[in-house]
Amino acid sequence: MRAGPGRPAVFLDRDGVLNEAFVRYGVPTPPGDVSEFRLLPGVQDACAALKKSGFALIVVTNQPDIARGTQTRAEVDRIHDRLRGLLPVDEICVCPHDDADDCSCRKPRPGMLLDAADRLGLDLARSASVGDRWRDVEAANRAGVAAIYVKSGYNVTFEPEPTGAHVAVADLPEAAAWIRGQEWTAGGMR
Repeated sequence: MRAGPGRPAVFLDRDGVLNEAFVRYGVPTPPGDVSEFRLLPGVQDACAALKKSGFALIVVTNQPDIARGTQTRAEVDRIHDRLRGLLPVDEICVCPHDDADDCSCRKPRPGMLLDAADRLGLDLARSASVGDRWRDVEAANRAGVAAIYVKSGYNVTFEPEPTGAHVAVADLPEAAAWIRGQEWTAGGMR
């Protein structure tokens, strides 16, 4: 685990945490284009509260549809421009790869979290990650940050329930309340 004197962060998955995910046969999929992009209820207030509490907000999102050719990087960038206009995020990290690419950035690997921490001087011991899939929880655990699971209700045949989360919540507003209610020290949560 990397820890330093830097600022704490909340790493946020995108689809299903910040914005509506489109569930097809139990599998979550991203908005097809910016016209389908909708923030989930309470997300703006939750992000504002986290920001006011001193957390950097870092979006970490797998977007394998780029590698699969069913989504363009330009459209993903348009969605992120819209997201930046709605939320006080410090950075958006995107993994455009699929599993077969064997990259270090695709969750469940912690590459996006570790890279952002290094570049932005973030303190991982005082940070948390919020996600709605097992990949998010696993990446958080591998990065050494508190793992918060947003209960998705996805079909467990296609999307297994995660293990190892510090807490399971209904949505980002509940996750933000939990994060803000923790006592964060140089060694992590108490």
